Amino acid sequence: MSFLERQPWVQQHIDLYQSDPVKAHLHAPGGRGDPMPSLLLTTTGRKTGQKRSLPLIYGKAGNRFVIVASVGGAPDNPVWYKNLQADPDAEIQVALDHYKVRARDAEGAERAELWALMTQIFPPYDGYAKAAEGHREIPVVVLEPV
Repeated sequence: MSFLERQPWVQQHIDLYQSDPVKAHLHAPGGRGDPMPSLLLTTTGRKTGQKRSLPLIYGKAGNRFVIVASVGGAPDNPVWYKNLQADPDAEIQVALDHYKVRARDAEGAERAELWALMTQIFPPYDGYAKAAEGHREIPVVVLEPV
């Protein structure tokens, strides 16, 4: 279980998605700040093969959903991102809607465009990128419905 998954507010957000998905969709992470759009990402664990869910802030670009693998600028990528690298097929819930998606990393000009979109939604991503400098470039992940 990752650091993020151990945070009590994460499980509370997952529980809220199960009981009141409309309310969970616009949510303040950790109960602080302004509500932001969040989805519930379900990946398959690369080691366990078990389904794992996590709420994440997202943006929308056309029919694509965009998420950022920041972990607050930690030196390593999050577990959910590693799971998507091993198996890019996943599921998301966005409010009441459910989608099967395939994940891929945004690169080049697309990454720059989507990074700008995501920092408008959640400005701390820029600080997270500075914290991660020298360790990794924070992945911008595109989730495309299949």
